[in-house]
Amino acid sequence: MIISASRATRLCVGVALGVALALPQMAIAQPAPAANGPPRGPMTMAPDPRAEVKSYTFAPTGEELKYTMFVSSKVKPDTPAPLIVALHGLGGDANFIVRGNLIDMAEEGGYIVVGPLGYNVSGWYGSPVIAMGPDRPRPNLTELSELDVMTVTQIAKSQFNVDPNRVYLMGHSMGGAGTIFLGQKHADYWAAIAAIAPAAFMMQPTQKDILAPIKAAKLPVMITQGSEDPVVPAATVRTWATAMNELGITHEYIEMEGRDHGNIIGDGMGDIFRFFAQHRRTPPPAPPMPGGPGPARPAN
Repeated sequence: MIISASRATRLCVGVALGVALALPQMAIAQPAPAANGPPRGPMTMAPDPRAEVKSYTFAPTGEELKYTMFVSSKVKPDTPAPLIVALHGLGGDANFIVRGNLIDMAEEGGYIVVGPLGYNVSGWYGSPVIAMGPDRPRPNLTELSELDVMTVTQIAKSQFNVDPNRVYLMGHSMGGAGTIFLGQKHADYWAAIAAIAPAAFMMQPTQKDILAPIKAAKLPVMITQGSEDPVVPAATVRTWATAMNELGITHEYIEMEGRDHGNIIGDGMGDIFRFFAQHRRTPPPAPPMPGGPGPARPAN
């Protein structure tokens, strides 16, 4: 689904700017401002030196797509390891989320982490796309974005001894919306999911329908949110917590006082890792995911 509306566009512009504000202490290269508005095109950030940027050939289009990977030094070939799939926010790439506190805690906990691109920097991971500016996204963007996530997940599983009952999904802003969407679409696959300041505006009218598969699968959900977030206001996110309460879904909603759209990422990471450590899938084994791995190699 692609949505183009003035209010949605204003919200999405705010999310894009929020990405730039998310890690102000780090150097971010941004595209030049457009003549009639905010920057267009991807923002870039150097990868955390502990992570590795790789790429693979995306079968549906033949393109080389990048993803970011971190592997804890505690991961051993003969011991199944937990896997986290981390989804970035609008306008950036996986280097905006696979870094800092996430890597610190993944190293300590013995996790593998992969950060897909989501086909492009504004793919929305299968959730409803909010179109910005005059350029229309390709009609099958949602399918391509979702498939990239699932393919990168399969690549990690093909390269490492991944515990099928400890595969987790998390994401920030646009990635938080993707976490809710892919969490419910593949609810039997994940051990738990965590959405950080989820920009899930377009799914709000059908929240309980979206959450129904999560309830049916007994999938635990965490949401972390900053009380002072000007991009994804806390009042809009509380509605998800209310809906989960009413449906009886296992969940935690943590609203951190004084946090905004950027610092909630790192400040809430400890709670997310605590939540993940508390939850494992129970058999039967996870169903196969769509998409298959292609040859992965470091990006040039």
